[in-house]
Amino acid sequence: MQFSERLQPLGSNVFADMDKAKTNALANGKSLVDLSLGSSDLSPAKHVIETISESLQDKSTHGYLLFNGTKNFRQAAAQWYEKRFGIAVNPETEVLSLIGSQEGTAHLPLAILNPGDYALVQDPGYPSHAGGVYLANGNIYPMPLLAKNQFLPVFENIPKPILAKSRMMVLSYPHNPTTAIAPLSFFQKAVKFCQENNIVLVHDFPYADLVFPDSENLNHPNLNHPNNLSQPIAPSILQADQNKSISIEFFTLSKSYNMGGFRVGYAIGNAELIKALAQVKAVIDFNQYRGILNGAIAALNGSQDSIKDAIEIFRNRRDVFVKSLAEIGWEVFTPKATMYVWAKLPQPWQENSVGFCKELVETTGIAASPGSGFGKCGEGYVRFALVQDASVLKKAVQKMSQFF
Repeated sequence: MQFSERLQPLGSNVFADMDKAKTNALANGKSLVDLSLGSSDLSPAKHVIETISESLQDKSTHGYLLFNGTKNFRQAAAQWYEKRFGIAVNPETEVLSLIGSQEGTAHLPLAILNPGDYALVQDPGYPSHAGGVYLANGNIYPMPLLAKNQFLPVFENIPKPILAKSRMMVLSYPHNPTTAIAPLSFFQKAVKFCQENNIVLVHDFPYADLVFPDSENLNHPNLNHPNNLSQPIAPSILQADQNKSISIEFFTLSKSYNMGGFRVGYAIGNAELIKALAQVKAVIDFNQYRGILNGAIAALNGSQDSIKDAIEIFRNRRDVFVKSLAEIGWEVFTPKATMYVWAKLPQPWQENSVGFCKELVETTGIAASPGSGFGKCGEGYVRFALVQDASVLKKAVQKMSQFF
């Protein structure tokens, strides 16, 4: 049986290897504490669940949902965006509902790249960013994210021959896995760079809200949440490209509103890019269940107190986990955003993050994500997801101390 060549770069998957290691640990009687997957253990707000539950009783919500049926959701997304970032948005031409932001980042390259074109992608970065490029028969140029550069790419280091063949750049801040945040000034530089080189600028923005109160001012004009939560938020790429000349941004309700399993998000930005992505989406899927969109509307329009609560929970978990690691002699950078800890591995594992994670889970039952799974520059690191109660995290570090 013959398969497409485009599957070849998708064949190596350290996360599949880790899944096998977790299965082996369970088979050997270990009690698993899974800190490898960034799936929030928190629940959506009560009013969101109630809205979805009520929709289930309405038979008119049970059929296929085409573009026009997403109008109320697109309007809610546009209003949310305008309120939060001060950017005027046309819900008819500049918003597209998605089955999570991963759908958008994976499908957009099909609308932009021809075979052989390059995409500039962060290394380390979220796997679907590169995966979508490979499926479009495009080439990847990895932009190294190094600690000495605050995990921001250095655009000047991109070779000119690569730049001439590049059609899109993919950024994501706050960043998974490094937890880095980027100020508005960086996005302004990125927009100018892409405008000068005729490159589409893509920003994956799932952690917009998960910025901790002790983070520095990110230098953008609208620092506070709506509803006066007095909580810093990360800047949007559209604040640097207010005319939406070359930019598109992806937002998901998975992180801010704990709706990961509901698979709901949206794209927002340049109208031509939105139209092109909609053309791809139209031949691949319909939209998700209308009741889920009703719940998403309730989340965007309703009380934002659940976000404030979630940020405090993750901040406390971060502090407990980082302090506990320090107590066993593992000093790590304290993240200012996201739900992760990006930890530089001690010797002798600095060149074998997969080996470290396999041995850790098989010995202790503690599962983490190897940095090499996010790209070559992720080697030497491991990512812990703070998706367990603080007490569980503390006990997990105690088990790791025995491992060391």
